[in-house]
Amino acid sequence: MSSKFRLTALALAAMVATSGLALANEGDVPDGIPELDHVFVIMLENHNAQQIMGNPDAPFINSMLASPKVSYATNFYGVGHPSSTNYLETVGGSNFGVRSDNAPDWHNTSCEPNLRTGVVNADLSLPAPSSINAVSSNVCPIAGVGTDAETPAIDSWNEVTPGTFNFLANIDGFKSIPAAQGIDGKTIADQLAAAGGSWKTYQETLPLAGPDGVDYSNGTVTDANFAKLPNVANLPSNPGSYVKAYAAKHNPFVYFKSVQEGSKGLSFDNVRPFDGIGGLYADLATGRVPSFSFIAPNQCNDMHGRGNGDSFCGWDPLPTGTQVGLNPGLIAQGDATVARLVGSIKASPAWKDGRNAIVVIWDENDYSGVKTLVQDPTTGAMSYPAGTPFTNNVLVTVETNYRRSPKVVSNNYYNHFSLLRSIEGGLGLPCLNHACDANVSVMADMFAK
Repeated sequence: MSSKFRLTALALAAMVATSGLALANEGDVPDGIPELDHVFVIMLENHNAQQIMGNPDAPFINSMLASPKVSYATNFYGVGHPSSTNYLETVGGSNFGVRSDNAPDWHNTSCEPNLRTGVVNADLSLPAPSSINAVSSNVCPIAGVGTDAETPAIDSWNEVTPGTFNFLANIDGFKSIPAAQGIDGKTIADQLAAAGGSWKTYQETLPLAGPDGVDYSNGTVTDANFAKLPNVANLPSNPGSYVKAYAAKHNPFVYFKSVQEGSKGLSFDNVRPFDGIGGLYADLATGRVPSFSFIAPNQCNDMHGRGNGDSFCGWDPLPTGTQVGLNPGLIAQGDATVARLVGSIKASPAWKDGRNAIVVIWDENDYSGVKTLVQDPTTGAMSYPAGTPFTNNVLVTVETNYRRSPKVVSNNYYNHFSLLRSIEGGLGLPCLNHACDANVSVMADMFAK
């Protein structure tokens, strides 16, 4: 099944290389990763590695870390903040000029993508510096070729909320990444569709009507129809509104013009819920799963949390970069979700079909870095001691069904671009955008045979 697809993808890459055809900012097929038939990526939210490793509220994930079959990385980094950028970077190798959690500007055919305008789509908690052209608005459908947005190592203006944790800067990553020209407005989904491969993103609590035009949903109501409910005025006021469980900001593919417009193999039909016909668990039960599965639990089950959720969905009370201040219920809920997902994948006939990998990863930390907060005995002010750099390191695990060599605990420097480059190599696809950067390595030790 996948071998035929891999040959098609390799043939396409070779044709481009020898003919001089321009697939903007696509390079060679990365070396160093075994041929893969199915890749399952499970994306979780907003916790660094130190908050998960050894956490008694995450027994299943820690059992994975102890397993002789599961490799994990201790030097892996989210690229930036906020969430949406990391999702885009994981599947497309770029932020595409988007450094915000702003919703898609659905089906807008008159706007110009940020790639083309050079204007950064930002959250703008504070005004942008005069040297940066930024706007806060819904995101124009991503398409075309152009320049993405710089990711500074420390950002003092974008998505920084004064008065709450104003001792926190927006720590975007371990290293700054300059803006790049020639960025192609597409993802691994576009690559797979062009090469005759298959993909789906499985989004928990997706509404029955699908993702089109939906920014948030609890699976029943959405931001688009909530106010139109006939008895909305009679809903209980506590905790109020509805839990925004599904979030478009955790569904990177719907931001792209190619998916919004739709074509064979590249449309909203590839965006499926966890349950129901064509959903994750139904596909796993039959073994008919795509080559690439991007799995996003809802915001109660991915460790993100919601302000009006129950005790197992509430936000962490105080992000300090350590396990102190976490909501134990939120961590336990996320851990149980990972156990359910990993168990279902490994019970599927697809797990025994060819060479397969399960990746469990977090998008970013909680902005706190990994330093320990110190309280001034005189003023009571909280701050971080000077000296140790802030980091955006997150945990990533890789389990394959083919590994014969001992597991590794990798200390190699990797980030979301490294993961994309590795998956592309395993599926026989050219590297895309920043996944082609010279300083981005494949995760060869973690995917080794």
